[in-house]
Amino acid sequence: MTYAKTAAFTTEQQQLARMAKALAHPARVAIIQFLARQKTCISGDIAAELPLARTTVSQHLQELKALDLIRGEIDGLTVCYCLNTELLRQVQQQFTAFFGEATANAACSPDEACAC
Repeated sequence: MTYAKTAAFTTEQQQLARMAKALAHPARVAIIQFLARQKTCISGDIAAELPLARTTVSQHLQELKALDLIRGEIDGLTVCYCLNTELLRQVQQQFTAFFGEATANAACSPDEACAC
């Protein structure tokens, strides 16, 4: 019997990894930053802002929407996107806790060798 190796990790670890993967592409980071500045916007506005084809921007928007980092509302022939600020705050707290834990008892500093 086989099972997904991700099942061996906590739900929080899996969610943090999904969010990190979503934010690992500079186009998706740029989309989130653009939406943060604009508060809401039409997908065509985003495509005009990025040096990517409209279809590529749409793919990145779908990735972000699939994780609920952004929301899209259909308005006639256009889709108006906005940030899911509640989820972004949760992700911020998770990353803050993750990096806080990782650096709290650091065995190595940049100036010294690892204490293995």
